Amino acid sequence: MSMQQDLDAFRAQFERTAPEGRAALYEAKVAELTRTFPRDKIRAVGDPAPDFTLPDAQGRPVSLSAALREGPVVVTFYRGGWCPYCNIQLRAYQEALPQIIARSARLFAISPQLPDASLTTAEKNDLEFDVLSDAGNAVARAFGLVYALPQELRDALSANGKALPGINGDDSWELPLTGTFVIGRDGRIALAWVDTDYRRRLAPEAILEALAKLGA
Repeated sequence: MSMQQDLDAFRAQFERTAPEGRAALYEAKVAELTRTFPRDKIRAVGDPAPDFTLPDAQGRPVSLSAALREGPVVVTFYRGGWCPYCNIQLRAYQEALPQIIARSARLFAISPQLPDASLTTAEKNDLEFDVLSDAGNAVARAFGLVYALPQELRDALSANGKALPGINGDDSWELPLTGTFVIGRDGRIALAWVDTDYRRRLAPEAILEALAKLGA
């Protein structure tokens, strides 16, 4: 199955098995975020990508500017390893990793979770690319992606054992929108895909197409 088919299958299963009212709550909050999020703040194609240095799952610093000296970089923001849609996406990107590398590019996956949680995410999904921890969503904020969860979603995540303060190490209850950027060696964004609906993700094929255009 394609990544989108996997995402759709998980969503259908969740809607069949979720506690009463939970799926409707999530749907309503996605619609609310879509109406209210300030999309004009999001970095767009042609913009310079904010530089950053973040720790990987082993705590080693990884720098965007250093990586760009070697080739393009794909930067994808995800909510955390506790999010099943994120894990489906990360596994699909892992499958595409040999083709990404063949285009002389690197892949960074960034979430606000602490490095220990990033290590768990990398190990659980057998990820061979850089899984980085963005404490306090500093880098996601520079890309214009950060929002705070409303109280109803905080309560729902807490009831599921997914309270963000313990996962992310702060009390902000903030997350990045799901977004993927392809950044050229000149530091400018060649592809920018962002969605307020966390159940949708950019297909790996679109990343490969953008990288091919950069190499043309």
